Amino acid sequence: MDIIYPLAVPKGRRLCCEVCEAPAERVCTACTVTYYCSPMHQRADWVSIHEKICQLLIPLRTSMPFFNSEEERQHGLQQLQQRQHLIEFCYTVAQKYLFEGKYEDAVPAALHSLRFRRNVYGLSSVELVPAYLLLAEASLGMGRIVQAEEYLSQAQWTVLKSTNCSNATHSLLHRNLGLLYIAKKNYDEARFHLANDIYFASCAFGTEDIRTSGGYFHLANIFYGLGKLELADTLYTKVSDIWYTYVNDRYQTLLQVRAQKPDLLGKRLVNDTGLDEAQDAEAIGILTSVLSIRESTFAKTPKKTILVLKILAMLYYLMMNSSKAKEYGTRALKLAQEQLDDLEQKIVQDILNVISAEDHPADRDL
Repeated sequence: MDIIYPLAVPKGRRLCCEVCEAPAERVCTACTVTYYCSPMHQRADWVSIHEKICQLLIPLRTSMPFFNSEEERQHGLQQLQQRQHLIEFCYTVAQKYLFEGKYEDAVPAALHSLRFRRNVYGLSSVELVPAYLLLAEASLGMGRIVQAEEYLSQAQWTVLKSTNCSNATHSLLHRNLGLLYIAKKNYDEARFHLANDIYFASCAFGTEDIRTSGGYFHLANIFYGLGKLELADTLYTKVSDIWYTYVNDRYQTLLQVRAQKPDLLGKRLVNDTGLDEAQDAEAIGILTSVLSIRESTFAKTPKKTILVLKILAMLYYLMMNSSKAKEYGTRALKLAQEQLDDLEQKIVQDILNVISAEDHPADRDL
């Protein structure tokens, strides 16, 4: 990291910190187009996102010498495509950090997504809303409620001015407003917004879609915290059923492919969840939370606990994490044996057999 010398900066040009937009004093030596106010903010940005996109920023932030209009047009088109790619990449990285509970790490990535969105879509586009919501959720996670309210106000105002805001965006806005009011312990307002989240998500994706399950999950958490365990149990069951349908469909499809092409056994190179990294992290976060609550509070409903354990076993198998898949599958089998449930024992044992066969494909021919 090099210090910026004021005399080397062109007159009239203001260099701002990538993280806080304060006057910059340092520049990244790897790309030479990214500036910071302090070593602390440089480290934060590097850990969050800059390491992943450092070299990609050079053509976006370097002026192109004049050659001719066609060459300039091509350069502009390439910059636009690169920015659109980085919008989604930074958004996914920030989302993943949020689902993993790494709120401080999420902020620089979310800020990058916001800046690229502004560059591509303008200052008042509804396309800015998802980035505002990421920043609001990160602020809530760090306990900065006032800052979260500011980001949510910007998101709400942008949505109000828009004539073409999608149901999916409305859903995300209400979900984050619900989380805000949970943090403020205003549970009536929180339930109102989470109900709206479920409504808009259902309009966008359907009532049984995994993208709708987050609203059910957060609503269940409210009822659980208020001691309304019957309502909480119903909603946690809804969440589990949605995820079981999705994960089991992916799992069964993979088994069919294995049956048709046995030579592929043990040769998967990518995970088969059909989700991106952020969605994988969200699924694990939701399901492990439901499992923890089931094991601590709903001990009289072991079948529902077995269901969540099976989902996690299949999900980790699809994510190519055999050790975790075996861990949850073994726990499910033990619980099924304790309940003397022969059918569940067989189902879980079949899952464990598939996981073992993936680890040791040669054993099938012995």
